[in-house]
Amino acid sequence: MTQRFVDKKVVVTGAADGIGLATAKFFADEGASVLAVDLPGSALLDVMAGQPLISCLLQDVAAADACKNIVAEVTANFGGLDVLVNNAGVCPLGPLESLDDEMEQVWQRTFEVNVRAIFSLSRQLLPLLKLSDAGRVINTASLSSILSNKMMGIYTASKHAVAGLSKTMAQEWGEFGITVNYILPGAIVTGISRPYVESSPEFKQFWENKSALGRLGQPEDVAHAVLFLASPAASFITGHGLVVDGGALISA
Repeated sequence: MTQRFVDKKVVVTGAADGIGLATAKFFADEGASVLAVDLPGSALLDVMAGQPLISCLLQDVAAADACKNIVAEVTANFGGLDVLVNNAGVCPLGPLESLDDEMEQVWQRTFEVNVRAIFSLSRQLLPLLKLSDAGRVINTASLSSILSNKMMGIYTASKHAVAGLSKTMAQEWGEFGITVNYILPGAIVTGISRPYVESSPEFKQFWENKSALGRLGQPEDVAHAVLFLASPAASFITGHGLVVDGGALISA
C-alpha cells in the first residue's frame, strides 16, 4: 500500500460489508481518517474493531436526522472533509406489475436510500468539501445504471438516477474544485449478492460466464477503483461512470 491519503478525511456509507467495508479499510491503510457509517444493528462495530483510523457511526442514511448526525460527527472528529463515498444501497426484487401498496413502500425506501440520501448528504457536506484542496465525491451506481434486468425494475430506476445526479453534481460543483464520479460495479460478491452466489450455482455460473475474466468480482476490486478516483491521479476526471465488471458489459 502507498500512503496517498495521509491527513485526508473520508466518509464511507454502507461500510459494514462488501464494497464499503473494503473501501473504508483501504483508505485507512493508506493513512486516511475514516468515518464509517452503517445501519444500527449491522456488524459495523465488529468488523472495524482494531482499526485506529476508523471511527464508526450507526446511522440509517435515509432517516430524517441522518445528515445532521453525520455532519456533526464529521465536524467533531475531523473538522473537515476531503472524500465522501456514498455507498449505502438496497436492492429489492420483484416484477413491476406487482406494484401494490406494499411495493410502493419498497419503491419509496429504495429511492430514499439509493438516491435521496446521496443528494442530501452530499449537499449537507458540501461546505466542508469546498474547504478541501481536493474535494471528492464518489457514488456507488451499478451496471443497472445503463442496463436493465427483469425483477430489478425499482433498483434499476434508482441506479439510473444515481448516474444522472452524479453528472449534475459534477457540473455544478466543479467550480469549487470538487470532482464527482460514480462507480458501476458488475457482479460483485457482497452482502446483497452473496446469498444468491452461495445458493444458486446457476446464478454464479451465469455471471462468471459473462465476465471476460471468468470470475465474479470481489469488494476489493471496486475499492481499488474508488481510491483511484479519490486520488491525485484522478484530479481531471469528473462526471464519469467507471465500470468495474470484469468485462461483463462487453458481452451484454
